[in-house]
Amino acid sequence: MFLRADKVMFEIYREASYAARYHVVYYTDLDEQQRDREVNRALAGDHFTSGFISNHRKEEAKQIIAAFVARLNEAEPLQTAQLAEALAGFLAPV
Repeated sequence: MFLRADKVMFEIYREASYAARYHVVYYTDLDEQQRDREVNRALAGDHFTSGFISNHRKEEAKQIIAAFVARLNEAEPLQTAQLAEALAGFLAPV
């Protein structure tokens, strides 16, 4: 069973500016000042996907997510199912 502290909430979104770059934000890792700014940025962009990763292996999961975001920013046509597959052992239940 996962407790709230055992997982990290993340979101991948595409910014609404001309560059339209993809970004990831780890909400659970933010402090209060960062949270407001990052939430506003994500809300201004287009949601791509979100979920929870296990806190136990979050650094490994963050590397997978960072590589996925980099591929999106290289205009590779990726689907959310591909990220879910890559994160299969790292996702925490909602």
